[in-house]
Amino acid sequence: MVAPPGPELSRLAESYGVATSYQPSPDRTVAASATAVTLALAALGVDAGDPAAALAARERELRARLLPPTVVCWSGSPPAFLADLPAGTRLRITTEQGETRAAADQLPPGVHRLTATAPDGRTADAHLIVAPPRLPAPPRRSYGLLVQLYSLLSHRSWGMGDLGDLAELTSWAGRALGAGFVQVNPLHAAVPGAPTDPSPYRPSSRRFPDPVHLRIEDIPEYVHVADSERLRTLREWAERLRASVLDKGALIDRDAVWELKREALELVREVPLGPGRRAAYADYLAEGGQALEDHATWCALAEAHGSDWRGWPPGLRDPRSAETARARRELMDRVDFHCRLAWLTESQLGAAQRTAREAGMPVGVVHDLAVGVHPEGADAWAQQAYFAAGMSVGAPPDAFNARGQDWGLPPWRPDRLAESGYAPYRQLLRALFRYAGALRIDHVMGLFRLWWVPQGHPPTEGTYVRYDAEAMLAVLVLEASRAGAVVIGEDLGTVEPGVREALRERGVLGTSVLWFERDWEGDGRPLPPERWRADCLATATTHDLPPTASRLTGEHVELRDSLGLLTRPLEEERAEAAADTGEWLELLARLGMLHGTGGGADPSAEEAQIQAVHRYLLNTPARMVGVWLPDAVGDRRPQNLPGTWDQYPNWRLPIADGEGRVVTLEDLAGSARLHALVEVLRAP
Repeated sequence: MVAPPGPELSRLAESYGVATSYQPSPDRTVAASATAVTLALAALGVDAGDPAAALAARERELRARLLPPTVVCWSGSPPAFLADLPAGTRLRITTEQGETRAAADQLPPGVHRLTATAPDGRTADAHLIVAPPRLPAPPRRSYGLLVQLYSLLSHRSWGMGDLGDLAELTSWAGRALGAGFVQVNPLHAAVPGAPTDPSPYRPSSRRFPDPVHLRIEDIPEYVHVADSERLRTLREWAERLRASVLDKGALIDRDAVWELKREALELVREVPLGPGRRAAYADYLAEGGQALEDHATWCALAEAHGSDWRGWPPGLRDPRSAETARARRELMDRVDFHCRLAWLTESQLGAAQRTAREAGMPVGVVHDLAVGVHPEGADAWAQQAYFAAGMSVGAPPDAFNARGQDWGLPPWRPDRLAESGYAPYRQLLRALFRYAGALRIDHVMGLFRLWWVPQGHPPTEGTYVRYDAEAMLAVLVLEASRAGAVVIGEDLGTVEPGVREALRERGVLGTSVLWFERDWEGDGRPLPPERWRADCLATATTHDLPPTASRLTGEHVELRDSLGLLTRPLEEERAEAAADTGEWLELLARLGMLHGTGGGADPSAEEAQIQAVHRYLLNTPARMVGVWLPDAVGDRRPQNLPGTWDQYPNWRLPIADGEGRVVTLEDLAGSARLHALVEVLRAP
């Protein structure tokens, strides 16, 4: 039996944004345990052992406070924070540009410093975020491809898809297919290990990309490597690794790819940079500053002490300690190596986006921002002050998962973010927007609240902790507007009331997946296309869902049954899946969309049905329509099967056709099936 928090603890928790209950459905409220609430408060630095005393101290603090540590002002609207200040309060604002102002209106966008002095002598300093009222909208309606980059190999890649393949894909898709964007999985730096966690959603760092994605031959210094014989040997090994995936049914082996690329990069690094390249690298180092130095230091220390910093010698666990500073000096050569890798990778990411725009794409590359970072990784080490110790992000129990979820990712502390003017969040977004035409934010509801799970407790014993959504959105709108980038929020699943409306008000697009778009407030049947929201990316599936071919044939049920993932009898699952698919096919037929292409293809064939699904998506008002690239060639295997670890090869499958034959980047250009689907997408 869960013991709910008492009235004093509840009021104390509310004052810090810690929830004491949640609603898995509109008609049901579940109380959080007093233990979960107390531990969440402890992670925020609040001792709730005596709730009444802690509450009294909190109320005194709030009464005395003139301003919160960060306030928000939307351009063109009156500054709302002024209403909370006593009459006669004087303001002094120092803008990002170094100007001094005495009023909060007509300020340029940016994060400024605000000092308020009340008539009674009280003063307060705060960060003032001034943001445009809305994000940029997509330049025009377009369709694009969704792909897990590692899964799309070419005959030039070293065993997994790379940034050379991404540039080639964007150039071809933009010029030959008329696509407006290519969306990829998170390319964040991974935690090295044996084996490396293959999930792109549990990265070491979200601020820096992973050099495993580098196209080695595209590095300018590559052609000048002195040990050409060693390079030739590495290329031969890479060819064998690629052939094992393309021809022999092997899984993508990220660790093997990295071993080859790391050795090649060590050789490339021995080539002196030319004057122009050296100047560009120096600029990168200066711009990267402390964040880059921390990341590269963690990488160098991980080589010496292992990737879990929590097991390092005590002095090295603190990025600001004298021991760490000494180790950084001793490892300066390795620190520079990892700085160089970040520079090379970001350079190729930027080149891929430029290629996309030159190919006529109005958006270009859509990058993916994971919801958090691995607790063992670089960001968790370098930014310890900003993470909630002893907590993990997850999800509460719901209709789909009675046990809840623990994603193993430490959450940011909302209080520390606010005290810093959201500096880590701003730096993260600014880094990603350097090479993104758009950004997809995984679990965008995390801008509002996150489910915190105390370590050692099941996810059922967690609670929600709230973030300052207005400030989080203001930073997002500010940085995206500066970059001229679109933002897409992944808002699938349980979304609290008001979240989608707040996102839409600020121009953040949502994510609408066909199979989930039903009239949930009415008869529950598939939603007609004209009733879809316009401010969204519309797709048939995602990386966490079955490919469309598998859903249409029911194979996804058989796969889950074979892995012991079903919670009901197989026949019940089959019947429900068939009924769900049948309702959609009935609607597609009624709308006249279910027919073959060319030569009178059988409309009952799975390929024709996939084409019909995309005709339907095009008939919605969605601003962006995404095509899961495996759907274009008939792949039946999900890239990730939630609920599995080593039972299924998550994040390690190359794209294949319906018969399981691997489809390369070169094969796509000659795929009759893909071109038939593109004709549907390009139809007026």
